[in-house]
Amino acid sequence: MTSWNRYSLLFTVSLVCIAPVAWMIVVSLVEYPEKTFSFKNYLDVWNSGLFGRYFFNSLIVSVAVTAGNLIFCSMAGYFFARQNFRYKNILFITVLLTLIIPGQIVMVPLYMLMNHFNWLDTYWALIIPWVVNPFGIFLMKQYFEKLPVSVEESARMDGAAEMTILFRIIMPMAKPALAVLGIYIFVNNWNQFLFPFLFTDSDVMRTLPVGLAFFSGYQDIDTPHLMAGAGISSIPMIIIFLLFQKQIISGLTSGAVKE
Repeated sequence: MTSWNRYSLLFTVSLVCIAPVAWMIVVSLVEYPEKTFSFKNYLDVWNSGLFGRYFFNSLIVSVAVTAGNLIFCSMAGYFFARQNFRYKNILFITVLLTLIIPGQIVMVPLYMLMNHFNWLDTYWALIIPWVVNPFGIFLMKQYFEKLPVSVEESARMDGAAEMTILFRIIMPMAKPALAVLGIYIFVNNWNQFLFPFLFTDSDVMRTLPVGLAFFSGYQDIDTPHLMAGAGISSIPMIIIFLLFQKQIISGLTSGAVKE
């Protein structure tokens, strides 16, 4: 494939990806019935109902879940990468097998468990079940195995404990993988709809995707305002990507170059 064909293909794919976002922005800026462009739709959405509360709930839940995964997945991944114990391979395979289980299968038992703990319609139900992700364990284990063991051995000779080695030495060396994991978890939880919809009953506990679904119903599918709400909901993800794009690219391409 020539360079011209390659760039033409990339340009076409980029247009296909950008077109829905551009359409969303244009529609969100249209003010009816005058059909003029303004930011009035964004102000209307933000000031209508509990949209600010929905945004706050999604932010709290996504940040808490992301932080939990960065900590616990790193601990589990380090444990699998560096420790030898009985049934290690079987346990790790069990972790990987959970990746093929659709979320809908655990929907009912998880709801019953949250109800048993009296966590329904609370932040606990929106955070605790998701603080560990099997993909995160797999990602961190694979990355930790690439790091030199000599660094850890030197720290142990100096009297450092395992948790100190992990959090003070290993995790700073794994910033690219942590960035990839953090973005993956944050985006997944920010866009999560099914379980927040099932686990919340009151308006004040709804997250942004659930709130947008009810908002479209309240407004009788008012497309400009709905697109404005979707535009607001995409702002955190855009900011995070712009801040951590170098780490994301580094994490995704870290295994592409032979040493």
